[in-house]
Amino acid sequence: MPDAALIESQTLNLPVDHVDTDQIYPARYLTTTDREGLGRFGFHDWRHNPESDKHRYFSGYDPEVQRILVSGENFGCGSSREHAAWALLDMGFRAVVSTGFGDIFYSNAPRNGLLLVVVEEAALAYLLRHDRHRLRIDIRSRTVEIPGYGTVEFPLDAFTAYCLINGIDALDYLQQQLGQIVAFERDTGR
Repeated sequence: MPDAALIESQTLNLPVDHVDTDQIYPARYLTTTDREGLGRFGFHDWRHNPESDKHRYFSGYDPEVQRILVSGENFGCGSSREHAAWALLDMGFRAVVSTGFGDIFYSNAPRNGLLLVVVEEAALAYLLRHDRHRLRIDIRSRTVEIPGYGTVEFPLDAFTAYCLINGIDALDYLQQQLGQIVAFERDTGR
């Protein structure tokens, strides 16, 4: 059984700064609250339009082997739609690597199971020069192994790491603690 704390995959490079959530998941597709199948709309206007100057980045994209997206700075800026994270997950991505993320996206994505890895500018520049580079991300140690560059650490709080490794969200975590919560309330007379 694979270790849920490890993400080993080739990258898909998207060397674009300030990719906003409307580019990740266009607003015209915000007609559902169901996560299933949203990947078909992910980067829709870039992936499905050969006239787009961004179309080339998705040429040959293989979700079976490219599960880590590497993008320019401020990825996920813009509106607060969770559909962007849902679409990326449904496209097969488990992690996004950048020098920084939009604030709301930085909060939404991990809560929905998508790891966000913040690296220094030099590491990002190296990665963007090497498309389909094979990375090893270790959620437990909060490190990313970049062959030819080295191992870099990234920030990740313990609770988010726990949830990502165990495939749960905050509500699932609370439900796991239900016995202790009930015992505490009983013992304290609440």
